[in-house]
Amino acid sequence: MNSYETMFIVNPNLTEEENDAEIAKVQAVIEEAGEVGSVDKWGKKKLAYEIRKFEDGYFNIIDFKADPKVLVELDHIFRITENILRGIYVRKED
Repeated sequence: MNSYETMFIVNPNLTEEENDAEIAKVQAVIEEAGEVGSVDKWGKKKLAYEIRKFEDGYFNIIDFKADPKVLVELDHIFRITENILRGIYVRKED
């Protein structure tokens, strides 16, 4: 398994509980074929540029270890989930 980090930005109009639900969705995808290391919620921050007419969003970071096939599913979740404005993942050096 490789080490990865994902950051995703969630709709700022959601409540804290709804943001936690989006984090739980992403964690569930990761845990299917990997393990979550840490979850870091940065809170609501201003975006560098507008995304879907939003000027800010909830920033969330998850460190995890997983097989590369999880990345395909993560990418799919980031694209189809309406409340996730952007998502990215990077491989960390061991």
